[in-house]
Amino acid sequence: MSDRRDAADRPPPNRSEPALASPVLALAEPAREAIARIVDLLAADRAAPSSVRDPADAWRVHVADSLAGLGFEQLASATAIADVGAGAGFPGLVLAAALPGARVDLVESVSRKCEFMRHAIDVAGISNARVVCERSEDWANGEGREAYDAVTARAVGRLSTLAELASPLLRDGGVLVAWKGRRDPGEEAELERAAPQLAIEPLEVRYVGPYAGSRHRHLHLMRKRGPTPERLPRRPGIAKKRPFGA
Repeated sequence: MSDRRDAADRPPPNRSEPALASPVLALAEPAREAIARIVDLLAADRAAPSSVRDPADAWRVHVADSLAGLGFEQLASATAIADVGAGAGFPGLVLAAALPGARVDLVESVSRKCEFMRHAIDVAGISNARVVCERSEDWANGEGREAYDAVTARAVGRLSTLAELASPLLRDGGVLVAWKGRRDPGEEAELERAAPQLAIEPLEVRYVGPYAGSRHRHLHLMRKRGPTPERLPRRPGIAKKRPFGA
């Protein structure tokens, strides 16, 4: 992977224009309306699995942050996407609204979060999203194996862990987009060491903060290269407890 650390960690030179405006204003009206219903649901539903309830904050912290991933053409053109550790549905629900021609599977193992996302799908009328209430490792051993053009993951775990979870879900040539905060050289080096064992190639790290959900938001782009290694997926939880490259 080329070293883009210095450029990636520098903020954009022009701070006068709110970064929120570009991704949100680019939405088609049906997508904006669907997302607005989700934002309203976050504010109204006390069971919503998010600490961000104020609508203005949610548009910035959740929606604009999710849309930042579409700056990668590989994600914007994907027709089958898995959002791993989908939580309250970000970025997956937003991507489904913005990409009506894509199928988006929201992979989440916590039942209360799954129930919220199912309700959000119904309220927003997002027909191209579905909730997969399973561990990603189990899903990758069945219908989800090598079924996706892109995998997304936001605030789920270390880079090498995310790469391991994504690899068996991705087709050869598919991409992982991981939402992370401040860059961590040690974590990136761990990914570099693990990558050959995971059939994953790190491609790019892009700075998209501070408007987004993290003040130092960076997006990491990785590509699947070749077939899934036979040892993947490992048992649920092992990728987090004993990540490759550590």
